[in-house]
Amino acid sequence: MKVLVPCPAKINTFLSVGPPGPSGYHPIRSVMQAVGLYDLLTVESSEAKSIECNIELPLINTLTKTLDLLRDLIRVPPLKISLEKRIPIEAGLGGGSSDAAGLIRAISFLVGMPMDQHLFDVASAVGKDVPFFLVGGRARAEGLGDKLKPLEDEHPSWLIIAKPTEGVSSGPAYAALDQVPRPFADFPDNPWSGHNDFMQVAPPICQDLVDQVKRLGANSAGLSGSGSAVWGRFSLGDDAHEALKRCQQMGTDVHLCQTLTRQQSLLLERVA
Repeated sequence: MKVLVPCPAKINTFLSVGPPGPSGYHPIRSVMQAVGLYDLLTVESSEAKSIECNIELPLINTLTKTLDLLRDLIRVPPLKISLEKRIPIEAGLGGGSSDAAGLIRAISFLVGMPMDQHLFDVASAVGKDVPFFLVGGRARAEGLGDKLKPLEDEHPSWLIIAKPTEGVSSGPAYAALDQVPRPFADFPDNPWSGHNDFMQVAPPICQDLVDQVKRLGANSAGLSGSGSAVWGRFSLGDDAHEALKRCQQMGTDVHLCQTLTRQQSLLLERVA
């Protein structure tokens, strides 16, 4: 049996980071939104275990971590796993976390295990953004990112997502943010506020891109995660397409997509 799992990216339309607790981890308050920019994961039964990808993955990655934790919980048969990476890396778009969640959903389907708290615990152990991708759609995240409150789907919005050549690693970004005095902001009335504490320590090009996207007509814009990708939200598809072309002419790596409903972000297709 083979399943195909589109693994969507996410953006943070609001993100505030509190001071680290005794564990060293940072509490957050964030609004996350799944978007139609995907990695593609194929998982199928096989006689031998294998993982292949169109880019070189670290020896230990979110897929291997997920497999190790699931094998402690259930019997996982030998699987051939193929991953096509399309979501930019070091961008704050959650590609690795989404891939892990996609693998959890694929194995849950293949072995007939319901999506219960045990699988959410596995997701949290792999990475703090992973549980969001088991919820999908739009959600508030608190605590370490694992306390999720699903929000109602909105009417789809058009987005452009621009990624500068400079990437951002989340560990150094958190360390830099700890040197900056800041309030731990509460959730705003406007979930598309675009506020993100990491903008204070992001590469200067990130603010330049946010300003550029706004000049091109975005009604809101901001940094996603710890960066370095920025997003702009447009009311009309024509305006988003025009902004896409303008950014491409400037040499920016830019993607056009829409926000996803919960159902759209949790698709899984049995292909054999």
